[in-house]
Amino acid sequence: MLKTIAELTAETKQVINCITAEEAVVQCRELQGVLIDVREPAECAEQPVQGTVSIPRGVLEMKMLALYPDEKQAIFIHCASGVRACLAAEQLVRLGYQNVWAISCKIDAVRSTMG
Repeated sequence: MLKTIAELTAETKQVINCITAEEAVVQCRELQGVLIDVREPAECAEQPVQGTVSIPRGVLEMKMLALYPDEKQAIFIHCASGVRACLAAEQLVRLGYQNVWAISCKIDAVRSTMG
């Protein structure tokens, strides 16, 4: 049976850590974490978010292991709507990362919180 994106996202949210942009800012500082933007490069250029590392969703798994080899690294992921962030967080947990959070709000909230 095929699932809709809404169904898949709801299912994924049951097994990952979700966080608001406001909470992510505080925890990212406290844990010396990294904020990953999984949007496409054109989206990042159009609506940049200060202090983030751009790693598009399509290459996330390949780049993360090289850039962040510590499985305990605190990782906070955002996108435009929260959907790709959830899917990306799930994949990073499957890779073995232990401290991963998906920022579950829209890009406007992320941008206003992150600067």
